[in-house]
Amino acid sequence: MTALKRVPETEWDARLDALGLNDAYLRRGYLLASAQLTGGEPTLLHLAGDGGDVVFAALLRSEPVDLVTPYGYGGPVSVGAQPPVDAFAAAYDEWCRAQGAVSTFAVFHPLFANAAHAPGFHVQPIGDTIAWPLPAGADLMAGMHRHHRRMARRALNAGAEVRVTVPGDLAALAGFRELYTQTMARAGADPFYFFAEPYWAALADGVAMVCVEVWHDGEQLAGALGLTGRPWLHYHLGAGSDAGRALGASHLALYGLACWGQEQGYELLHLGGGVGGRRDSLFTYKERFAPGGERAAAIGKAVHDPERYRALTGRPEISYDGFFPAYRAAH
Repeated sequence: MTALKRVPETEWDARLDALGLNDAYLRRGYLLASAQLTGGEPTLLHLAGDGGDVVFAALLRSEPVDLVTPYGYGGPVSVGAQPPVDAFAAAYDEWCRAQGAVSTFAVFHPLFANAAHAPGFHVQPIGDTIAWPLPAGADLMAGMHRHHRRMARRALNAGAEVRVTVPGDLAALAGFRELYTQTMARAGADPFYFFAEPYWAALADGVAMVCVEVWHDGEQLAGALGLTGRPWLHYHLGAGSDAGRALGASHLALYGLACWGQEQGYELLHLGGGVGGRRDSLFTYKERFAPGGERAAAIGKAVHDPERYRALTGRPEISYDGFFPAYRAAH
């Protein structure tokens, strides 16, 4: 077994390719985009063992030093018949202490199901996410909840047009970005979700994506942005106007994204879950596209320097309940 190593940025994606890992949430480009939201330096750690490997893509933040998974999903990912999971946990904790890192917060990846193999983390289940299987030749519309079928067909019957593009630059995202921002404003979303231009620019520059838009009478009514990387397609962001909502345009956009994924040979479309991992109305909306598609989800919390953690929080005890790490909670 080799020592735990930090992969040079110039070798990041090639190392993942060699291990057969093409998931969007592990790629360097996506970590660079996420750094625009949470701060931190994109970091890929790799431990190679005799029977497999473990990699961990995270953002190394400063003042204080800690680590967090990118916006979406992550955590240590294992490959091979006998990956060195326990050895990685020990080596990772030692590496963190050497960096002066106080803690790690991870949102585990439901499709890798890596929360089940995460020694060193205090694992807490959260609301499930939804995975929509895309078998070749399957009637995806027929498998949807009847309400969602009705809404998607309403848009089609009204003459709505589905347009699929693969954005290659920031300008190609302009229409979707504008509609997305309007959608967040109408919903009264948390300020976090009003992404600034650096995030959009990083997405366009370094992340493989597909954009599905629904148009009617010369107006864009809805859109869905997906992250690509076989074998899984991830729904990333959605947008819709008031007129589109009444027409069923958002339902058609997600159905269109699933159809594109099926045509391109993806195994499934990961829709994600509710806001903050809750089983809310957003979760129900997604579940109706793929009834029975629930995947268990969890978060992980680890403290590498208990003394420093207590000093930062001003509390004698270390609690894994509530916001973590507690010293970064808004006051």
